[in-house]
Amino acid sequence: MSRLGVSLCGIEFQNPVLAASGTYAYGIEFDSVADLNAIGGIVLKGLSREPIRGNPPPRLWEAASGMLNSVGLQNIGARAFLREKLPQLRRFRTKLIANVFGYATEDYGEVVRILEDGEGLAAYELNVSCPNTKHGGMFFSNDPALLAEVVSTVRVLTRRPLIVKLSPNVARIEPIARAAQDAGADAISLVNTFVSLAIDARTRRPRLGNGFGGLSGPAIKPIALRMVYEASQAVTIPVIGLGGIRNGTDAAEFLIAGASAVQVGTASFWDPSTPERIARELEEFVKTENLANVSELTGTLKI
Repeated sequence: MSRLGVSLCGIEFQNPVLAASGTYAYGIEFDSVADLNAIGGIVLKGLSREPIRGNPPPRLWEAASGMLNSVGLQNIGARAFLREKLPQLRRFRTKLIANVFGYATEDYGEVVRILEDGEGLAAYELNVSCPNTKHGGMFFSNDPALLAEVVSTVRVLTRRPLIVKLSPNVARIEPIARAAQDAGADAISLVNTFVSLAIDARTRRPRLGNGFGGLSGPAIKPIALRMVYEASQAVTIPVIGLGGIRNGTDAAEFLIAGASAVQVGTASFWDPSTPERIARELEEFVKTENLANVSELTGTLKI
């Protein structure tokens, strides 16, 4: 897929289609149902300092044109990941990006310190859509100062590229994007899910065990495209776009809006091989448009 090769944050990806965090487990679980070597990269399930059990069930609800989830960032913890998962992943050529989260700035730093010993990781993606328990529950993603604190703390701990995954649950994305860039981010990815609520009218209770959940899937795509465009206009670092991508044309739209790569999430719940299909469809789109390389699409939106 030479037409699809892209360089991002110093990393050479065979194509710009990545599996999104939280939708592809630790990658290895999908080896029997998808060709992991056919996609550009896998953003691994979010990792924390210690194992987390997650939220009570039910955790998923299929909505009109989308999905609500409230998994609660269940994971085995960074140390167990290094022992149990990463050794199995090294045989694949797809790039591995560790998603990192925490509930205080030092949590992010500690997870990265642990993962620094992990051979085979290409980059980190910081999930900042978490409440800072030391600052009264204020979300890192909603406050430029808190966001800058996390990014700058992690920045000095690693030479690996640092991607910051932004939340759409803000009034304006531009100041948040700039804060991430100014604090040392090598790229940003967006959008994460929209806080939502599904109700069972007969029981008069939420459809999810934890009440609120995050909405993803095709329903959010137009909003995600708008925010990717706005963020790409506000920063000079690369943008990775996600939100409702189902096919190659969807992926092309995100690139045109300003993204240099894309992540595929919710669609993988229906078919785990979706990311590799999207890569093939994107290559066909590039050929049809007579482009030498997929990067020629990036930032070509005419408004």
